[in-house]
Amino acid sequence: MSKIGRKKQDAGKLDTLIGHNTAIEGELRSSGSIRIEGSFTGKLITEGDITIGEQATASSNIQARHIWIAGEVIGHVHTTGTLTILQGGILRGDASCHALVIEEGGIFEGTSQMLQEAAAAKEQPAKEQ
Repeated sequence: MSKIGRKKQDAGKLDTLIGHNTAIEGELRSSGSIRIEGSFTGKLITEGDITIGEQATASSNIQARHIWIAGEVIGHVHTTGTLTILQGGILRGDASCHALVIEEGGIFEGTSQMLQEAAAAKEQPAKEQ
């Protein structure tokens, strides 16, 4: 298993791993973090983070807190945090996120929508009690 994306994820907090020789079709919902090293087709929804490994493929609509793509994703992605397309990673689909990072050698084919609600919340002063 590669170490891509691990340094930024919650310290070692991985709840679900789909291994290299595994192919899954369907819908996966989780409250924890998911790492895909094999193949997934369907819908991925988690409150945690999702990492698509270097050899992984996902034909999926994905919703997560943070997403790291080192392999290939075909589908729409939505994050409440950061979407990172790593060197060699491919996203073919639309993205909505608060922050988008594309490393040199990463590929993004689609449209992006930058969400601003988190930035607006940070700018408002805290209510005095």
